Amino acid sequence: MHKKDRSPLLAKWGVDIAPDLLELALTHRSWAFEHESLHNERLEFLGDSVLGFYAADRIFQDFDDSTEGDMSKIKSAAVSERALAEVARELGVGDYVRLGIGEERSGGRNKDSILSDTVEALIAATYLDHGIDVTREIVERHINPKIADATKMGPALDWRTAVEEKARAMGIREEISYRMEGRGPDHAREYTAFVYFGENLWGSGEATSQKNAKLAACQNAYFVLDGGEPLGHA
Repeated sequence: MHKKDRSPLLAKWGVDIAPDLLELALTHRSWAFEHESLHNERLEFLGDSVLGFYAADRIFQDFDDSTEGDMSKIKSAAVSERALAEVARELGVGDYVRLGIGEERSGGRNKDSILSDTVEALIAATYLDHGIDVTREIVERHINPKIADATKMGPALDWRTAVEEKARAMGIREEISYRMEGRGPDHAREYTAFVYFGENLWGSGEATSQKNAKLAACQNAYFVLDGGEPLGHA
């Protein structure tokens, strides 16, 4: 069950948030559907934009010799679902989210998608309660380490490009293609992506979005290519 005393969470977050905004930010739509209440998806929308602006501004200021493409890759990695889910786990956000019964039973408290969305909702709630300057401080406190990590990731900034370049270097001339499988209800959808060059299967990956599943599959394929043998055939 979710924790009702949110003071430990706010202490880690770095600033108080008005109780009504905080409760909304922590309310997943699965809870809202069961209790006929509002949920945090509108806050997620706002928080995503606020986060994107602050991250882009910080990267622009700190990496003045980087190209647009390099800055875009750093930003994508720093504010990705996976990176925000890591922030959420560091804060213990999963313990405080209000989930419906089905989502609770399916392990929703540890799903990257729910955790990352909740962090975005918390950012929006902070912005609405405290304005620009305070929100910038909070975002930079939690996201700057992810930006630093992203600059050290090498090919992980763009696994698709990395795996295609490696395949070409190995003499593989077929174009990359994907096969996608989805499972689970709409509110808890999970995907498995498979990466092919021609008829040969070189990697697979799982995530809660098709985009992230593809990236995970490309990452897997990047290292499978080192072995020189595909995982299977179409």
